Amino acid sequence: MRSIGETARDCGLSVSALRFYDRAGVLVPAWVDPVSGYRWYAPGQLDEARLLARLRRTGMPLADIRLVLAGWAGTDTDLVRQLLQAHLRRLEQGLSRARGEFSTLRALLDDRENPMTSLRTSSARSALAPPELAAALDAVRFAAGTGPELPMLGGILFDLEYDALRLVATDRYRLAVARVPVTGHSGSPVRVLVPLPLVDAMRALAGGPEPVRLAVDGDRVTLETEGGRQVAGRVLDHEFPDYRRLVGLPAGRRAPVDVAAFREAVQEGPVRTDEVREEDGVVFDVSVIEAGADGTVRVCDDGADGDGRRDGDGDRLAVNRAFLLDALDAGAREQLVLEFGAPTAPLAIRRPDDEDTFSLLMPVRLDG
Repeated sequence: MRSIGETARDCGLSVSALRFYDRAGVLVPAWVDPVSGYRWYAPGQLDEARLLARLRRTGMPLADIRLVLAGWAGTDTDLVRQLLQAHLRRLEQGLSRARGEFSTLRALLDDRENPMTSLRTSSARSALAPPELAAALDAVRFAAGTGPELPMLGGILFDLEYDALRLVATDRYRLAVARVPVTGHSGSPVRVLVPLPLVDAMRALAGGPEPVRLAVDGDRVTLETEGGRQVAGRVLDHEFPDYRRLVGLPAGRRAPVDVAAFREAVQEGPVRTDEVREEDGVVFDVSVIEAGADGTVRVCDDGADGDGRRDGDGDRLAVNRAFLLDALDAGAREQLVLEFGAPTAPLAIRRPDDEDTFSLLMPVRLDG
């Protein structure tokens, strides 16, 4: 007999997923300890669990999976082949419809003017305090995208206005915003997308004590100290998403956390690693956190409904554990505030003393 932990490790499903499939009657353990409730699986069930994991990765509905598992070991496999073929047809039809929609969207995009063309003639100059610029870059750098398929996310947006520079980064799954006051601004407001290597060089230059000045001339951006040291380069010729639409969220329930204690709880606490936990080819752990009615935040052991929450007094949300730890570090405060919004809204990580610097984490949907 195999324990539920051993079965989870060897089949690619998580312990919580196996519990769910037991409750759903899809993969019932061979024996359950009547005293502890601990589940044990027969050796032959490992192949079934691996098959279940494969089927779930294809997105097959549970109703069909039950039939596939029931017929897999039998002598008449016609039903299994028919179910697999029917699911493949559904996937192909869905892909065909999606391609048609994307073709229409591309045509619509081609008809739109590209506002980034105005960068060719834009120019602006502003003075910034090095510590504030360095801190702002640290607050957003972690959220920048690195995948080649979306080059418009592979940099940090510099949104320079008359009184402030806003820095924004996102990789689709998280977004970070920081604000730096500026003085002596000349020229018009301008938005440029600065590539990450140039951002990192700016961060190194801003680590010194000398005041710095940011200059944008067409498609070139320069950061220069009073002593004449500078870093400069071309901006990315891509349009960054309208971050103002992404951060305009309704107010949610706010819960303060002691960062050191909460970080330890996330690191050492339970995780949910269900069968589909992959983004851009990277498998990750999931933490389920809950804000109680008393204002406390805890890391949960069990799952929730499909959207990562449950009914009751507490707000419960599932997030990428590594992303949550990154956001806590980027918050750079001993105390931070977690804001839980609507069931499908991002989790906001805010500084109690700075409303203009925050990050958002997209929730992870928990199967079942």
